[in-house]
Amino acid sequence: MEAERTRVDIVQCAKTYADGTRGLQATSLTVEPGEVLALLGPSGCGKTTLLRLVAGLEAPDAGSRITFGDTDVTHLPVERRGIGMVFQHYALFPQMTVEANIAYGLRVRGVDDTEKRRVVGELVDLVRLNGLEKKRPAELSGGQRQRVALARAVAVRPRVLLLDEPLTALDAKLKESVRDELAELLRRLHITAIHVTHDQQEALAIADRLAVMHAGRIVQVGHGEALYRTPQHPFVASFLGRVNRLARDEAARAANVVKVGDMDVACPPAWSAQDTVLVRPEDIEVGDISAGWGDAVVSQRVFLGDRIQLKLMLPDQTSVNAEVGRDHPACMGDAVGIRIQPHHLMPGSELAAASL
Repeated sequence: MEAERTRVDIVQCAKTYADGTRGLQATSLTVEPGEVLALLGPSGCGKTTLLRLVAGLEAPDAGSRITFGDTDVTHLPVERRGIGMVFQHYALFPQMTVEANIAYGLRVRGVDDTEKRRVVGELVDLVRLNGLEKKRPAELSGGQRQRVALARAVAVRPRVLLLDEPLTALDAKLKESVRDELAELLRRLHITAIHVTHDQQEALAIADRLAVMHAGRIVQVGHGEALYRTPQHPFVASFLGRVNRLARDEAARAANVVKVGDMDVACPPAWSAQDTVLVRPEDIEVGDISAGWGDAVVSQRVFLGDRIQLKLMLPDQTSVNAEVGRDHPACMGDAVGIRIQPHHLMPGSELAAASL
């Protein structure tokens, strides 16, 4: 089953509530036809508000515009937008069987029984619920219920699929397997989808692109790997992983270096004016003391299974966190050498060139 591929354009879309609270700053964003785009950010950042505006569950401020393809849906009611929605708590009808839940939207639209059976059968195969058609939601696992919810949402062939924290209700182990299933299903459906989540791993696994939100606005949009490696905003860097903050005084800026204890790291020209730069723990190399490397002492070692986290005390009494392979020999109290490659440094303040 393949749905219509629809482009979504959000143009200067904002939301101000009756009490004057600004839930969403003026935001522009394009979701390409057939693309899965994640709105990623912490609670209160505006991602759910933006999703509700796209759905038609909230009215945007004057001057906002939302289009699905050539259709301006800004002022259309939710039932006329051609959307499907998947919620975090499934919202299935408890008294209905799996097949009745999936067929609900088709029945409401008056689809004939033959077509209804065909579509339901196709979706049961697609989401791997064979043999469970006569079960009710209470008899299913959380992952199975979420697959029913997804099948029901796409049964009516929506122009746009909206997913609001769809995996939040699942336990950690189940979430991982359902996350991978959901990613596969969305790619097989080729449907335009907007996926709201606060979970970085979920967004990276499922979405084609991420729009990272902070304080009511989108701060950067891009492919997950690019956002992780080359963030244009310190919030993006810290939200998508762990970072060390390295302060630069006037002398360091004048010399175009970043001082890390007794080591000078060449500062990339693009960050020369930054008074703080960032570096990820996995980008700090830890080895034997040797020429060109800085000195540090291991003050803490934490085994994390697939890697080891080291807290390193520097000669100036500041510390940095490093992550190394699980077989790394460094132990608490060891004197070690550290090195940082300049290309691993990231900006500590927002770049004017940040682009959506």
